[in-house]
Formats: sequence, structure tokens, C-alpha cells
Amino acid sequence: MTTSTSPLLSLPGAVAGDGVDAAVAAHYGSFNNEQRLLAAGEGFVDLSHRDVVVIAGPDRLTWLHSLTSQSFEGLEHGVWTAALVLSPQGHVEHSFAGVDDGTAFTAWTEPGHGEALVGYLERMKFWSDVTVSLGTELAVAWRPSGYLFVPRDQLTALADAAGPAAGLWAFEALRIARGEPRFGVDTDHRTIPNEVGWLPADQEFLSAVHLDKGCYRGQETVARVHTLGRPPRRLTLLHLDGSENRLPTAGSPVLLGDPQDGKSVGFIGSSARHFELGPIALGLLKRNVPIDAELLVEGMPVAQEVIVDPEVGLHVRPRL
Repeated sequence: MTTSTSPLLSLPGAVAGDGVDAAVAAHYGSFNNEQRLLAAGEGFVDLSHRDVVVIAGPDRLTWLHSLTSQSFEGLEHGVWTAALVLSPQGHVEHSFAGVDDGTAFTAWTEPGHGEALVGYLERMKFWSDVTVSLGTELAVAWRPSGYLFVPRDQLTALADAAGPAAGLWAFEALRIARGEPRFGVDTDHRTIPNEVGWLPADQEFLSAVHLDKGCYRGQETVARVHTLGRPPRRLTLLHLDGSENRLPTAGSPVLLGDPQDGKSVGFIGSSARHFELGPIALGLLKRNVPIDAELLVEGMPVAQEVIVDPEVGLHVRPRL
């Protein structure tokens, strides 16, 4: 796990995040302007608190192909891809995304999840000619053109060259608005890929599952729900009414009905203040919750916007 504080917290106006995001800047003085900067295709975001995993060796791609939900056979150099490790029941256990350079596949995963991912991969090596390690010397950054890895000791130089820095609050607000889930925040131990839009759909950046590859652990559940539809739960964009100057706590229950006696129909994940949409959040809700029902989170009314279709289980982002 990467625990060192980012050197970019020394930049003018930098305010540190909290929790697992405490090692990087939440903002540099104006998260609304920083959102506009990123939305315009400019700037860069320090994500150096994310864990990096490096998988090398001649068997790395065929080996990853056999273990994960993604197709790695024939993966071209320089092409980013996302993948999941599933339980036998199809629940998401690990999530990562990365790129192969011809000698190694380098991936990022959420802060604090790198050691567990390396531990799992080490146990699955058997006779494969691969090496797995934490890339502690590498940092993750993001530009509107995509992710990149940079030597950690060159992070400040990258910030100087890449233009104005935007903090994690701006990055997260745009991610939530896109309906892109964050592993371990917008998911739980029961999450299957079909519930959160990690199957191929209109927005390919979300796809962490290849539906036409060979067998892998958990495939039966993914294929069955994809074929029959009706996933148990669905990722939903929630619009908070904004009457209170606060955001809900991740993990709080989403209620349907009376504030005192409401029935829990899911939980809240990420939340942010979007520069155009106002306060928004991602929630994982039971599939059969009416899509026009007004819900409550910590006493605050929230309205739904469909992200994952409740019938087919794909990330559709309907054009309403």
C-alpha cells in the first residue's frame, strides 16, 4: 500500500483529502473551477495514493486471461484495459486497470487494495512464468486524455509540465456524473459486475468484462444475469435536493418511505458537489425499486437517474 504523502500537497492552496484519500489534494482552492478545467479537457489530477501492481514475465497475458473477467490474449501494447477477479459466485473481489508495454503489465487499483491483489495473484502463479510486485516507485496521475504512470520522484516535474492541477474532489464529481463506480466505495462484497455497469455497453471505458472469452471463475453468474437480465441491484445516480450543506456518508442506507419507518433499499457510495448538477451521489439499489420513487438518505430527499438498466443490467445512461 502506498502511504507516503504526495509532494503536490506543497503546491499553493492545496488542501488534503481525508480517509483513504488523505495522501493527495482534495482541491487547490476552488474545486468548482477545477471541475470546469477538467471538463474543458485541461489540467491534471494527482492520484499517487492509488496502489500500483506490476506483472512481468512471458506468460503474463495468457495467465491474466485465465484468471480474470477480461480478455488479455493479443492485448496490444499501450492499450489500456480493466479487469476483475471474481469469486466462484460472481462477486467482485478485485478490480484493476492498466497497460502492457511489451515486457510487463502495469496496473492501478484502489488505495489499500494492492497488497491483497498481489497476494491473490501470487497464490495463483503455479507453474506460470510470471512475477508480481507492488510498483512502489510508480505513481498514478490522470489527464483528460487518460491515465498514466510516472516515476514517483518525477511527480512534481509532471505537474509543472501538465498545466494547472485539479484536486480529487473535482475528479470525483465528474466520475460520479459519468456513473463510473469506484471499487470498495460504490461496491460491496456482494456486488456482481452486472449491477454496476462493468459489462460492455455504450461507454466502453466502464467495461471490465469480456463476454466472449473462455471460462474464468465467476463467469456462470455473469453470463446468466447477462442472458436473463434483472440483476439483483442496480447502480443509480442520485440527485440530492441540496437543502442541507452536507454530503451523505458512504455506506449510509437509502430509504424508501417515511423518514422514521422507511425501508432500506440500498446504500450510498460516492458523493460530490458537481459544478452544474449540484450535490450528487452513486447508490446501489435493489432492482425492483421504482425508478421514479423519491428516496431518502440521512433524512435528505434524493431523486434517481437511471445508470444501470434494471431489466438488462447494462450501463445505458438513457437519453431522457
